[in-house]
Amino acid sequence: MATFLLWLVVLFICWPIAILALILYPFVWLLLLPFRLLGIAVDGVLDLIRALFKLPSRLMGAR
Repeated sequence: MATFLLWLVVLFICWPIAILALILYPFVWLLLLPFRLLGIAVDGVLDLIRALFKLPSRLMGAR
């Protein structure tokens, strides 16, 4: 919602920049998509490593 309100402000101040942003947004989203997928994969690997390190203490009953 905040992004939309910011876009409306830009639309009233300088409409060509707002239209350009509206056109370029899907291309920027597609460009950043691999980085988001890489972030999800790295987060999963780090969660796995964290679980492996905590496994001995969980088996011993510590919380």
